Amino acid sequence: MHHRAISARLQLQRADFTLDVDLQLPGQGITALFGPSGCGKTTCLRSIAGLERARGNVTVNGHVWQDDAQQHWVPTHQRGLGYVFQEASLFPHLSVHDNIHYGLRRTPTARRAIALEPLLELLGITALLDRQPATLSGGERQRVAIARALATSPRVLLMDEPLSALDAQRKAEVLPYLDKLQTHLDIPVLYVSHALDEVARLASHLVLLREGRVLAHGATASMLARLDLPLTEGDAATTILTATVTAHDAATHLSTLAFDGAVLHLINAQPPALGSQRRLRIQARDVSLSLQPPQHSSILNSLPATVQSVRADSPGYAMVALRTGSATLLARISQHSAQQLNIQPQQSVFIQVKSVALLD
Repeated sequence: MHHRAISARLQLQRADFTLDVDLQLPGQGITALFGPSGCGKTTCLRSIAGLERARGNVTVNGHVWQDDAQQHWVPTHQRGLGYVFQEASLFPHLSVHDNIHYGLRRTPTARRAIALEPLLELLGITALLDRQPATLSGGERQRVAIARALATSPRVLLMDEPLSALDAQRKAEVLPYLDKLQTHLDIPVLYVSHALDEVARLASHLVLLREGRVLAHGATASMLARLDLPLTEGDAATTILTATVTAHDAATHLSTLAFDGAVLHLINAQPPALGSQRRLRIQARDVSLSLQPPQHSSILNSLPATVQSVRADSPGYAMVALRTGSATLLARISQHSAQQLNIQPQQSVFIQVKSVALLD
């Protein structure tokens, strides 16, 4: 079995923009290309697909799609990739079933690695097969577009802001399906987004782009906790932890999860499987600091921690990175509190976590 990796060294010059990236990405899971509008996310994705003609080379899990030094170029339609755009571009005159089978007919039988029935189940669209695209909600249309892209058993799935055209409710409806994809399908996904909440929830690897260049990349959890990156600014700052379910109290719906010597509690109506690993998201704005162990508090979670670093955030706020066990958490507190408590590196504090979200 060849080494699983995606590599893309690409340069593209336009009048007002230069893309210049050298990416070495995991050959599995969801990798997010993240950054503000105009940073080159979509151009990078389209160049990997061969829809833009950048200079350089692209290899996906052992398949060389572009190698300019060898004058080797595989056209997009022969690359075996799936592409999902912002707007679900379904054929309006075909039913959901026919839309999904359209690409399948052009996939050689030998390359059909994805069983269609479980895929339709996974995306929750089995009941929609006879419907016409015009009768579907935006969220349903996008799930059908994903099924159509995956039905061809692509070597990689490219997704360009697939949720940005949806309202918050539809977005929340599609997200769990995207989560399921990465646990059940062994296809790498490159996911373009400018929404940090999506990236934090879905991506295992994160590439931060700025003005056509890679500012930083790495495991999402460690990238989200770095105070030297613009990811940790403002109200959206968030951290991800992986913890193991150690107990669940059916009477109070309280689940206990342990990570590295520390324990978190959260309300969970669905009893989780004991011993299972779960990803948790903690928003920096939901973390407060205290110099003593909090007494008589309604907040469920209090943990001892050590301050790693502090920096000014938006006016009036400070962002504090804290170490608890081997995990880093962020707390967004007022500058006033930071001064009152004299928060500084190496200081021992207690963190109170107001709410913990279960991601999967």
